[in-house]
Amino acid sequence: MRRFASRWRLVAALPLVSALLLSGCQQADLPPWLTGTKPGPQAETPRPVVQPLPAARPQVKVPAPPPVSGPAVSSSAAGDRAVPVPPPPSVRSEPLPPIASPAAAVPPAMTRAESPPVVEPAIAALPAPPAFPFPAVSRPGDKDEVRAALLVPLSGSYAPWGQALSNAAQLALFEVADQRLNLIPLDSRGTAEGAVAAVEQALTQGADIILGPLFSPEVKAAGPLARAQGVPMLAFTTDRSAAGKGVYALGFLPDSQVARVVAHARAQGRERFALLARSDDYGRAVAEAFRTAVAAQGGRVVKVDFYDPQAHDMTAAVKRFTDFEARTRGRSKDRKAAKDQEPVPPPPFDAVMLPDDGTRLRQVASLVTYYEVNPGEVSFLGTMLWDDPRLGAEPALQGGWFAGPPGAAHQDFEARYGRAFGPLPPRVGNLASIAYDAAALAAALTRQNLDFTEATLTAAGGFAGVDGLFRLRIDGTNERGLSVREIARSGSHEVGAAPASFSP
Repeated sequence: MRRFASRWRLVAALPLVSALLLSGCQQADLPPWLTGTKPGPQAETPRPVVQPLPAARPQVKVPAPPPVSGPAVSSSAAGDRAVPVPPPPSVRSEPLPPIASPAAAVPPAMTRAESPPVVEPAIAALPAPPAFPFPAVSRPGDKDEVRAALLVPLSGSYAPWGQALSNAAQLALFEVADQRLNLIPLDSRGTAEGAVAAVEQALTQGADIILGPLFSPEVKAAGPLARAQGVPMLAFTTDRSAAGKGVYALGFLPDSQVARVVAHARAQGRERFALLARSDDYGRAVAEAFRTAVAAQGGRVVKVDFYDPQAHDMTAAVKRFTDFEARTRGRSKDRKAAKDQEPVPPPPFDAVMLPDDGTRLRQVASLVTYYEVNPGEVSFLGTMLWDDPRLGAEPALQGGWFAGPPGAAHQDFEARYGRAFGPLPPRVGNLASIAYDAAALAAALTRQNLDFTEATLTAAGGFAGVDGLFRLRIDGTNERGLSVREIARSGSHEVGAAPASFSP
């Protein structure tokens, strides 16, 4: 813990003074959420095609680090959606898990996931780093000090979120990094202007890599500055349009989520797919990923439709989507009388994706079943927005499938974070785990004496993080290895395991 604190005193003194001076500034209106993109994103042309998954590779376990004590902080988050919410009572975050799930008491460390069946020990346990087939131009290990600038909102309305991400990055530093890596926290204020100023400060202080910022407008404004200086940026956004040319979007993008759940549905015999999404950036991003994933898996897209997310009543849109009028033409409009008639013909699809959340999702799903779509015959599919225990109370969604990160390592990360900083509030966990993974990735590469060039960051084998496997793509998006979960009244449970490695 003394090592953990001393590093922060030396490197973070100047940014801390800056953050304190900025704390009195009035926070500007935060930008609206832009789609997946992010997560963001995870803005990850993640796994376009899900192939049969190879068996997991064994992983050397790392002894748990000593508990870290620290003040409780508060935060809240939901991907890249910048929707003002009251600050929750505490903050949480998640670490990078090794490829083989560790025991509950063993904290995972960032490791490199290689395609071949080669066992690679966790970074934190290595007396000497393994060799990797990547040429290093500017090797961090050749420097006495490697600097990673962390850009998060430390002032303004989103300061609790930023504090959560900062805590998670510090936890990764303590668990994975050696003495050479120093983290420089800088206040992005959650605005494009603040992010630009923070990047300028990071470059002035000699940052070798930039972690963050969080929101898409921040990334779009600040990314070109980092790119011009050849400093890679691992942003936490889910907006894939903000990524590229050295700027990587680490958020949970729709592509991997959609590809994984569509592959699972195909494995269960579903062939005809339909999608009903909200008519915003997120809905359109999911629709694009949906068409690609279904075609890649050999299925057929029979219908894609949209509804106004601001509408109070979705009845007309759902009725149109289900072809209810055509399927019930000639039948009595009286539902009691209709019971004595022949059954209503099924819809033209046997799987339907509803990428929404909350009350709106429950309303849409209920209307879909009202208009004679039987969940027992038609599989309901979703994205990570379905990761909500309250959805088990909606009968129409019970038995539905959605893709998400493996839960065991994430829960272990939350437990370690809780011991250090207090429990994470709702809606921040996935953001905090992304910050942890970004910091742990920088720490792991530094310990292995690898550079931060494109060739290293986009290694085909990817990396094992607290939210499962992930790898960065040259276009700045990412691919993630996700599991499939099924909604039940008592909550969701895993029905499809995450992959142990990426396909070539």
